[in-house]
Amino acid sequence: MAMTLRLTEEELDALRERAALDGISMQEAARRAVREYIANADHRDRVATAAEDITQRHAVALQRLGD
Repeated sequence: MAMTLRLTEEELDALRERAALDGISMQEAARRAVREYIANADHRDRVATAAEDITQRHAVALQRLGD
């Protein structure tokens, strides 16, 4: 599926330079950035879920430690 990505001149210049340094197209660099963004968000969600689970499972012990 096609998508239009609007960047500032500074963003476009930085993307062009970074892609050239990495030996990849700007499109590939943008696609990698999207995949990384999604992976990081997924990781944050999993960590938050795990922290909430631990907090609930060990609520009594955590409360005692806080006293």
